[in-house]
Amino acid sequence: MSKFSVRAFGVSIDGYGAGPKQSLENPLGVGGLGLHDWLFSTRTMQQIFGKEGGTTGIDEDFAARSFENVGAWIMGRNMFGPLRGPWPDESWKGWWGNDPPFHTPVFVLTHHARAPISMAGGTTFHFVTEGIQSAAERAREVANGKDVRIGGGPATLQQFLRAGLVDELHLAISPILLGAGEPLFANIDMLKLGYQCVEHVPSPKATHVIIRKQK
Repeated sequence: MSKFSVRAFGVSIDGYGAGPKQSLENPLGVGGLGLHDWLFSTRTMQQIFGKEGGTTGIDEDFAARSFENVGAWIMGRNMFGPLRGPWPDESWKGWWGNDPPFHTPVFVLTHHARAPISMAGGTTFHFVTEGIQSAAERAREVANGKDVRIGGGPATLQQFLRAGLVDELHLAISPILLGAGEPLFANIDMLKLGYQCVEHVPSPKATHVIIRKQK
């Protein structure tokens, strides 16, 4: 049965999952790229972007784990791009170029309908206007027993957490302060929702934390 998981999600030490003022120049908000400094240099990410080399060790182990057994993705519109409101045209197809790193169906939560976009490498973006339950059902169906990976932003994760749909989270706590932005756990009682920390591993660039919902 498919597991719904959050993987390789960067969080600052003051609790923000994205910086303020997201824009084309700052996809993760001002300072937000620092949340993924541990990830960009890993061998897994270098291979995804068609490069050789990359770091090994703890960060690479968690980066590689984040892509294992994924049959579908779900993400919020903020993760897909900086545009807000009705789609002005069909030109924006995500941050990732013609061959996005997902290689599965991706369900994008939005209030504004749009036709699916088929990309190179097996990625197809589907735009879901009926809410998170519809996205979860569609993703579970196409995942065919593999896991469904839930991407950002923080507001999307909060919706899935409150609905009890997240089985496991891998958070990478980066040693940076953002001061403002989108707090990940604002007004969410993870203990009351049934979550416990089951693993924590430090690296020079992040502390990797696995939080799992107890059955």
